[in-house]
Amino acid sequence: MLKKISRNYIKTALVFSTIFFSISTDSLFAQNQEEPIALETKKDTVYKEKYGLRVGIDLSKLARTVLDDDYTGFMLEADMRIYKNYYLAAEIGNETLPFGEDYIKVSSSGSFVKIGANYNAYENWEGMQNIVFAGLRYGFSTFSQDLEEYQIYTTNNYFGDDIRIDGSKASGLNASWIELMAGFKVEVLKNLFLSANVQLKRRLSQTTPDGFDNLTIPGFGRTFDESNFGIGYGYSISYLIPIFKKAKN
Repeated sequence: MLKKISRNYIKTALVFSTIFFSISTDSLFAQNQEEPIALETKKDTVYKEKYGLRVGIDLSKLARTVLDDDYTGFMLEADMRIYKNYYLAAEIGNETLPFGEDYIKVSSSGSFVKIGANYNAYENWEGMQNIVFAGLRYGFSTFSQDLEEYQIYTTNNYFGDDIRIDGSKASGLNASWIELMAGFKVEVLKNLFLSANVQLKRRLSQTTPDGFDNLTIPGFGRTFDESNFGIGYGYSISYLIPIFKKAKN
């Protein structure tokens, strides 16, 4: 009888031991399967904009030089970003401007420089460097003027047109003006820009030849007796030379 009780006790103990072991094993296995949750913190991307020197050449003057036999012109331009949307800007060039009408033919030749600033009104997407700008310039030109030929006005056509070949030249002339400019610069390749602009100019001062007037002024363009204002335009290609990058505010 005692042996039977002992056997039953042993069997019961084995059953409980087996159940306890199974529960413990399953719990331990489940704990091992649980992996700690990794909280991924996405780092904020700080976008940096390029600051540098952009240099270029005026394509419109080169094209006119090729297409117009009486005109020659060349202009370099540059701008540098100094703060957010503000740029220092300058242009320097040389040109020969012809003027011809029925009674006179004149040309002026000389150099000019324009200095000022641009403001970019365009809000770029990340990675873009495009500009839609308004600018202000002070312009100054030194030049000479050639009176090539002129015609004496007469109502008597018996002897035909009285055309005089003059060839006189007035040197040491100069003029100054202020200029409002508006345009855009578009990045077509990395750091390479195409741009276009229009200009409204107001002449401030000028020296003129004795007994004559300046009909054209290099850098300013055509002049008019009844007005001090002039207009202009330009197309250019330029390249940005990055100097440093700064985080966008």
